[in-house]
This record gives sequence, C-alpha cells and structure tokens, in this order.
Amino acid sequence: MKKNKPFETTKKPKTPYRLLMPVEWGGTLGYISRVHWGKIDRHGIKKMKPPFLLLANHGSMIDFPMAVKAVFPFRCNWVISIEEFVGREWLMRGIGGVYKRKFTSDMTFLRHLFDVLKKKRRPCIMYPEARFSLAGINERMSEALGQLAKTANVPVYTLISHGNFLYQPQWNKAHVNHIPVTADLKMVVSEEEVGTLSAEEIQRRIEESFVYDDYAWQAENKVPIFSRFRCENIERILYRCPVCEKEFAMRGKGNGITCGACGSHWDMNRYGVLHSENAKDTFTHVPDWYRWEREKTVEEVRSGEYLMEDTVRIERLVNCKVGFRTIGNVNMTHGKDGFVLDGTLDNGEHFHLHRPPETMESCHIEYDFHKKGVENRGAAIDLCNRTDTYFVFPIHKPDALTKIHFATEALYDIARENSKKGAAHKTQTEQA
Repeated sequence: MKKNKPFETTKKPKTPYRLLMPVEWGGTLGYISRVHWGKIDRHGIKKMKPPFLLLANHGSMIDFPMAVKAVFPFRCNWVISIEEFVGREWLMRGIGGVYKRKFTSDMTFLRHLFDVLKKKRRPCIMYPEARFSLAGINERMSEALGQLAKTANVPVYTLISHGNFLYQPQWNKAHVNHIPVTADLKMVVSEEEVGTLSAEEIQRRIEESFVYDDYAWQAENKVPIFSRFRCENIERILYRCPVCEKEFAMRGKGNGITCGACGSHWDMNRYGVLHSENAKDTFTHVPDWYRWEREKTVEEVRSGEYLMEDTVRIERLVNCKVGFRTIGNVNMTHGKDGFVLDGTLDNGEHFHLHRPPETMESCHIEYDFHKKGVENRGAAIDLCNRTDTYFVFPIHKPDALTKIHFATEALYDIARENSKKGAAHKTQTEQA
C-alpha cells in the first residue's frame, strides 16, 4: 500500500524553499524573545561565506532558532533524524533536511551531505552529538567528524549555546525556565586551513570547541532559576545514590532529590548548586554526580558484571506520514554482545534485532517520548538499522536509560580496543 511505503531516503535533499524562510525567521523571533533575544558572541566573525559546516550543541528546542539567528540571512540545509518530522515530511524536505537514522553507518547520508556542501555549495547545520545533552555538558561525538570536514573541504564553525539545556532539561520538559540564552560562534577551521590540516587536527579543534557546562555557566554568571520544579524528575539522570550507592532509588521532587533507600537528601538552590545536610561529603555539582555514575558503569562493564534485561514494547516508524506503530513486546538484553532484541510480535512473526557494541558509539534515549511509556513517562531507546527506526520502551526498568547510555559507550570502547589489539597482533604475526 502507498500509505505504508517506507521513507524514501534516496531522494536528494532540496534547497530550502524561499517561501518557508519568513516562517522560519518569524518563528525564530518568537522563540528567542523568550530567552532575552539570544545574544550571540561572534568572536570577530564579520561575514560567513557559503558553503560551510556549522556544528552546534544540543540542549533543547531553543537551539534551532539560535542557529537560524547565527547564520541569518542564509538559507541552510539541516542534518535531521527522520522521526523528528512525523506528519510533516513536506516540511522536513522543504527546509532542506538531510535525513539520517541515529548511530548508523549510512553512505546514502554522506552522499547527500556532500551533495549539499560540495556540489550545491550550500551551508549545512549539524548537531554532531546526535542527541540532546542529558546533564548540560558535552556528550560524545563521532570520531569521523574531522575526516568528514576534510573530505567536504569547507570551513567549519561551531555554535555553542549556554543556558539552552537549563531552558528546558530533557528530564523535565513540562517546565520551561525563561532565562537568558547566549551562544559563542567561532570559526574552528578556515577555508585555507581545511585543505592543509590533517583530519586528526580538525577533529581535535572541533572537540576542544565542544566543551561546555551549563550548570557551571549558571553558577558563574549568577543566572537564577526561580522555578519550584528545579529537581523534578532529575533522578532520570541522577539515578545512583552517592552515599549508599543504591541504584534507581532516587526521587527528584520540587527543588530536591532524595534517596529512598538511605534517606540522603539534597536541595538545589536557584543557581543550580546542590546542598545537603545529611550527605555533606558528596556532590554539589550535577555534572560531577553524572560523571561519577558514568565511571561506576564503566567499571561494571569492564569487569564483565554489566547486563541489562527487560521486556520491551517496540514501536516501528512506518514512514513520516503514518508515524510509529506498535508491533509487539519482545525480550531485550544489553551486555557484552550489545543490544539483542528477540521475540514474537503481535502478528505472530519472529523479530530479531542485533546491534553489536562496535556498531554503536553511543545511543539516543528519550525520557518522555510523546508520553508513551510506563506511567506515561515515555522512557525509550532509539535503535535503528539501515532500513528501520525502532523506539524501544522498557516495561519494568524505565529508570535505567541513563545507565544504558553510559554502558553503550563503554562497550563500544572495549570493542574498539579489542579490534586494535587484534589488528596489531595480526600485523606482528605477518611480519614474523
């Protein structure tokens, strides 16, 4: 049936429609008026000349109007995950979307991107972390960015926003904080340099530019958040108690977070700083707590102790017109073999999806994807292959998403290390 026809990924991205630009610019004005007009420090950049690649950090939906303001008056193509425009495929194509499935190797995507940058010589905006920041700090990016930029042979700019995460944290999207959002626009590789620098040096410059911390920015600049819900649902990222080390017993409510196992409690002041009366020797800075949890998960993965199992509900993206459809519940395991989903679907067919660790540098998670999950929380993992996008909803362990996110990266690192050791051993054997 035409209605259920898969999303057509081979169509080349369009040049953004001129008729849509007033809408895009008008929407940008409406959004940035909420964040004190989104001041952008251009660091000496007087004029941007297409084609170029703009790499931006991603904390909330305010990032899109900030990017539009940064590149005004140019019409830019955008690297877009295809599920973001369900019901609005015409708009995705109309604004020049370069479509991709998250954390997959896709030569079609690269051909489309190079067509935009090298043949059409148009500017393109990309969010290289490929997901929202979870704790207001930079997340891992692809190791191939430097090579991508060098192959495209275009200047590279970065747009790092501050306050964008705190404006609407992903774990508390029900409450918007109307605070100032600012951004730094920098040229990290010039038109002359991109041809002479190595891919490794370009990668290093990009990664250096992508170091940010929204909570540190808030405290240093004394940006107050007067909301009564500063810690609402923060247990979605701060899931492990630093006092008793119990997992998934934390509960964020109002402006505080409490461990249900040992009773330790922290309050967050209007500048994002944590304070505790009964857990004095622990964290005051949210990203420090978050990084500690990452370290604990890495230790667990490397010791071979990590294994996450649950029953999950699967929703498959049919196409942008139909959207997602539930196809059934199956078993999911996540461990040394990566993600393995196996079971019988509602239509009686057998389902099997395997994403080995070496194929996923990280994973995209949603704490409240369209409020479809357990207790209306929408806790979901985005798992894709080259032809399909699946959103996987844990039935019994919706609080485990952040740990799964950490473990995916740790498993990838181990797989890469083993691959390098294997290659080195093979070389030594051949030489012998």
